[in-house]
Amino acid sequence: MTIPRRRLIRPATSVVLAPQRHRRLQKLRERLEHERTALARWQKRLSRAFNTVLKHQKRVARIERQLSQLEE
Repeated sequence: MTIPRRRLIRPATSVVLAPQRHRRLQKLRERLEHERTALARWQKRLSRAFNTVLKHQKRVARIERQLSQLEE
């Protein structure tokens, strides 16, 4: 029986691509950090706005109750 020839498996020549890949990873990390800080900032604003809306809803409900009591 004949033995099939073995193939040499060589790693891909990524020496040229390594700096590009590293630069791309760094850019993505920077963008991620930027987006995370922006998200945190908007979440604070959203939280404040939500609490303000709840406060106004409570005030409106209380005034409506007072009006309905006085009208009866």
